[in-house]
Amino acid sequence: MKINEKLTSSIAEAIQSLYGEAAPANLIQLQKTKKEFEGHLTLVVFPFLKLSKKKPEQTAQEIGEYLVANQPAVASFNVIKGFLNLTIASSEWIEMLADINRQSQYGFRKATEQSPLVMIEYSSPNTNKPLHLGHVRNNLLGASLANIMQANGNKVVKTNIVNDRGIHICKSMLAWLKWGNGETPETAGKKGDHLIGDYYVAFDKHYKAEVEEMMKQGMSKEEAEANSPLIKEAHEMLVKWEAGDPEVRALWEKMNSWVYAGFDETYRRMGVSFDKIYYESNTYIDGKKKVLEGLDKGLFYRKEDGSVWADLTAEGLDHKLLLRSDGTSVYMTQDIGTAQQRFNDYPIDQMIYVVGNEQNYHFQVLSILLDKLGFKWGKDLIHFSYGMVELPNGKMKSREGTVVDADDLMDEMVATAQQTSLELGKLDGLTKKEAAEIARIVGMGALKYFILKVDARKNMTFNPEESIDFNGNTGPFIQYTYARIQSVLRKAAEAGIIIPTELNHDIQLNEKEESLIQHLAEFPVTIAEAAKDYSPSEIANYAYDLVKEFNQFYHDFSILREENEQVKLFRLALSANVAKVIKLAMSLLGIEVPERM
Repeated sequence: MKINEKLTSSIAEAIQSLYGEAAPANLIQLQKTKKEFEGHLTLVVFPFLKLSKKKPEQTAQEIGEYLVANQPAVASFNVIKGFLNLTIASSEWIEMLADINRQSQYGFRKATEQSPLVMIEYSSPNTNKPLHLGHVRNNLLGASLANIMQANGNKVVKTNIVNDRGIHICKSMLAWLKWGNGETPETAGKKGDHLIGDYYVAFDKHYKAEVEEMMKQGMSKEEAEANSPLIKEAHEMLVKWEAGDPEVRALWEKMNSWVYAGFDETYRRMGVSFDKIYYESNTYIDGKKKVLEGLDKGLFYRKEDGSVWADLTAEGLDHKLLLRSDGTSVYMTQDIGTAQQRFNDYPIDQMIYVVGNEQNYHFQVLSILLDKLGFKWGKDLIHFSYGMVELPNGKMKSREGTVVDADDLMDEMVATAQQTSLELGKLDGLTKKEAAEIARIVGMGALKYFILKVDARKNMTFNPEESIDFNGNTGPFIQYTYARIQSVLRKAAEAGIIIPTELNHDIQLNEKEESLIQHLAEFPVTIAEAAKDYSPSEIANYAYDLVKEFNQFYHDFSILREENEQVKLFRLALSANVAKVIKLAMSLLGIEVPERM
């Protein structure tokens, strides 16, 4: 924000001139003036009292008088105790708007050769069921964080680790062999991930029935669960898979290919993508090798039963299992292997894992282990830990009655958006195709915004109906404001009005116009803060505040009916730049904005 830079320099001059001493730059702190006081920016003068040797009010008064006399950007000032409130001249705000107007990607920084490479892992699905509501929050946070890091001038690589091996995968495979009768996604008329999920549920149903029957015959629950023929068969299949049995591997590849096709469709609808996908079936092998290397170097130890452990008591933690006694790997081993492969593939400077907060301890341990094993970013890895997301009771029951599939949720959101938009007349005069596209944009925007506006660290309840409200802190409210501005700009173009690239600096702005420009000026700072805090919610709430501010301005002042031609052109330029920043902010959240509604 150039005004801040100008003022900081002038304040330093004022202190040198008034008190004969230089003020350290870090003491000159400007903040937005509180709404109850007059002014745009406030200087806290308490840090300069040792230099002025005067009371706070007198020090603030003297600095204010110096600035009005020597810095044209300052139109006036007022003093409240030790706070100097500065009112910035209209010409400065107009120049700032002109500067914003010149930049199509305002607030975004481009990566250079020297930019750090940030790798972000998100999604991490299992290939035995479709993506669900929890995955929706994970994917939206990961994709948005990637956009924000990129907008801050980082090189970004988006990765996914697919959990495609293990007993849970074998359960689906075995169920399909037993009860599938050769069914395919095509013959079933289902997405592949849903079909495989159905067989995972079928396995569980039969397994529970077996256990119940065995308990009736006198076994304890634990004995029945351990001796169930079905679970034994699933374990046998896993052993065959680990041994590379051709038949088991062929079935595994066929069924996984159905799931990946289903996942791809869901990701496409959700608007998320990956630069590189890793598979646990590959990475666990590298993980085992890496653990055994660590064992040879004395970093880990082996117990009498053959299992391999890490002693983390020196770090204030406990002992961590890395390889089971039969040589099979655990999740930690796989994550070490994935890190090894990523480190080989990319010169990673920072690694961010987007994973739920139930895995906080896992990533604490992983960070220590990776550091011990020599990964330069291991100690500083970021676990972007987020809370659970739930639906209000009784809403949107899924096929299984417990977990809501991502596809079902998206279908419901688009259908609700269409219904709500029709009722409010937002789709009047549009073709069926246009109306369907706007319903998609609004439904997906409502879903994404509602999830991303909440601080990621908090648990949340996602309310589908509340999210598609055209008033309040929602995606549709922001999207509708953008479409409203586009309508004004189209009418201006139809009337032959051309918005100039250079604005008239002699206009006297009103308070709302100045406030809007000040809000636009804060966008680059907001992007930087969102990256520093790993917080997409900061972008969401910035967009909402900007839109609220614009709607008040739109309500109070005419744009196209303004009689003063220069003021009209200025207001059109201001509106166009508000729309531009709304679109940029929403793009960071992965949300589209409709040109008309």
